[in-house]
Amino acid sequence: MVDSQRTTDRLTHARAAVFAIFGLNGFLLALWVVHIPAIRERVGIDHAALGSLLLLLALGALGGMHVTGRLADRIGSHRTTIVFVLMLSLTVVGPGLAAAPWQLGLALAVFGFANGALDVSMNSQAVVVEQRYRRPIMSAFHGLFSAGGIAGSLVGAAALAAGVRPALTLAVAGVVAAAVVGRAGPRLVRTEPPIRSSSPGPRAGYSRRVVLLGGVAFALMLCEGVANDWSALQVQERLGSPESVAALAFGAFSATMTIGRFVADRVTARFGRAAVIRYGTLVAAVGIGAVALSPWLVLTLAGWALFGLGLSGALPQLFSAAGNLDSGSPGANMSRVVGLGYLGFLAGPACIGWIAEATSLTTAMVVPLACVLLAALLAPVLTPTAPTR
Repeated sequence: MVDSQRTTDRLTHARAAVFAIFGLNGFLLALWVVHIPAIRERVGIDHAALGSLLLLLALGALGGMHVTGRLADRIGSHRTTIVFVLMLSLTVVGPGLAAAPWQLGLALAVFGFANGALDVSMNSQAVVVEQRYRRPIMSAFHGLFSAGGIAGSLVGAAALAAGVRPALTLAVAGVVAAAVVGRAGPRLVRTEPPIRSSSPGPRAGYSRRVVLLGGVAFALMLCEGVANDWSALQVQERLGSPESVAALAFGAFSATMTIGRFVADRVTARFGRAAVIRYGTLVAAVGIGAVALSPWLVLTLAGWALFGLGLSGALPQLFSAAGNLDSGSPGANMSRVVGLGYLGFLAGPACIGWIAEATSLTTAMVVPLACVLLAALLAPVLTPTAPTR
């Protein structure tokens, strides 16, 4: 009985530690985003140059995702999670210290690498904790990421309003984050290298199911990228709303995304991962369809809210499925699925911009509509990999 209680306590502490790391990741990313205008002004670059430098952040993130899967398999996701969340805590101050474009580019590349590597590591560790719990808990971890982003946005906005220099705000946040990691890190679940099958080979990592999961992740993160970058502009262009009102579109999307992630685990436990993807993306399709067709502000905002709610539980289930595949190694599978999803996140806003230039922003919403319908069609790929069906 005593040993059982100790095991339960350790697992509870591990879950809390993963919660903390997901929250820190969202918090630090949001702080950087809030300070982008101030940092751009400090460095003295225009929007075009900033866009080019942000590409370095994206490339750094993809590089971190690529190398970390195998590393997590080799030394354990608990170790890579600690290393890269500390790296993120240290490098978040880099953009705030940059005084020249090349310095900002270097800082963003390193910061992006740390973030991409942490994304794979913490999701791999989350899968391990979820396996020990024997019930779905992955969506709640992503809910903490969203909540951390909200907190980071509020803290960053308050610091800017108070006239605090970005470098100081980011440095203090990094120190606080590192202190939290010092407390949470030792509580993570220690993992061992996976047992290799008799025919390992690189093909296991690119199995049909990995490709399908990665394709669904690409489609869903494309939709998330579209909402992040274009929701407010869509409302402004379609309805002629002022910027302050149009911003409510992204607020509605973010709020339902966050709330949905905290309740999605119970839905998953009841109906299964495939059902969460299938019916969630259909709800998202109704939402984005309303956005494309509605001539009224209230209905348009409700459409963006439905879009966020439908997407909220889908992506965590994909990551959980990737970590539970019966072929290949967990870390490598996770890095491939996360990497493909991130490509969608980057490609979506650009694709929408090209289509909007030729037609209209509202017409371009056919792209996320097609993506969520495709995800609904491919939902059964999760069924064989769902350990908690």
